Amino acid sequence: MTGARPTGHELDAPPWSRVEGTLLSTARAVRRAYDAALAELGVNLSEASVLAHLRDSGPLTQTELARRIGTGRARMGAWIDGLVAKGAVLREADAQDRRVWKVALTPAGENLWGETARIDRSIRGVLRAGSTPEDRVRLDALLTLINRNADTLVSGGVRH
Repeated sequence: MTGARPTGHELDAPPWSRVEGTLLSTARAVRRAYDAALAELGVNLSEASVLAHLRDSGPLTQTELARRIGTGRARMGAWIDGLVAKGAVLREADAQDRRVWKVALTPAGENLWGETARIDRSIRGVLRAGSTPEDRVRLDALLTLINRNADTLVSGGVRH
């Protein structure tokens, strides 16, 4: 059978045959699919995520955006710079604290977000083909658990 997994204990399997290998491979494939589709708009998945967070929440600081997306401030700054160059976002001084800059969508950014959302719906339709809503609920729960466990590893909560 094509794609069959070796029998025996999964920890004895080579790394590419373990669930973690499948998870990493799938994440890379999904990322490539999004980046390829979004390239027609001149953005990548990371920049589209920034647009979506700003659309959902309104103006945010670079630090808030980085925390929400799960990246560093420096990387976020590069994404924001790219979006500023495209006219999609602007940096504006915070009215409460002039030392803080907020990032906000421009009208062009609103339009770009709309196009990224259209592409996202199309991609999700293809990626989810053949799965049921129940499948996706179970997958989401399992991935959330794995994510939480990985965070525990990173924070030093588990000894190896």
